[in-house]
Amino acid sequence: MLKRFIIFCAFMIFSLPVQAAEIARKHIPDAEFVGEGRLTYMFWDVYDASLFAPGGDWEPGEPLALELIYLRDITGKQIADRSLDEMEDLGMDDSVRLNEWYNDMVRIFPDVTDGFVLTGVLTPRGETVFYKHDQEIGRVADPEFGHYFFDIWLSAETSAPDLRAKLLGRNKS
Repeated sequence: MLKRFIIFCAFMIFSLPVQAAEIARKHIPDAEFVGEGRLTYMFWDVYDASLFAPGGDWEPGEPLALELIYLRDITGKQIADRSLDEMEDLGMDDSVRLNEWYNDMVRIFPDVTDGFVLTGVLTPRGETVFYKHDQEIGRVADPEFGHYFFDIWLSAETSAPDLRAKLLGRNKS
């Protein structure tokens, strides 16, 4: 029984990056791994993040896929709340659009637990597509949403500059 559990755990660990790469390539045919890092808040590990972009080199405004593997339990509403706060901190001040986006995020984001995988893809058409593990769970068509949403991690003004550097492959430590 222990042997089966170990094999199952190894399969899950080694299949996660493959899932993200496959999801990325579904929307972005030349998507390649760019970088990865861990978000830690105070002393809590929150999630591990991996970035995929065309040719393995992300540029602002270009398509991308961002995978988050959660390391703790968080409600979908908490994820939406934090995302909205980050978008506002990045300068989005259109309250009508923010409200629409917030409602989209609350509708799309599930509650997550340790090991849960969420992937967001900014498609070449500017649409944002979300996946729970390898299953699509929702879309936001507004290209401006994708800009602000992914800037949470990728903007020079992000609240997590160390994670940004790792995602962009600029800090491999």
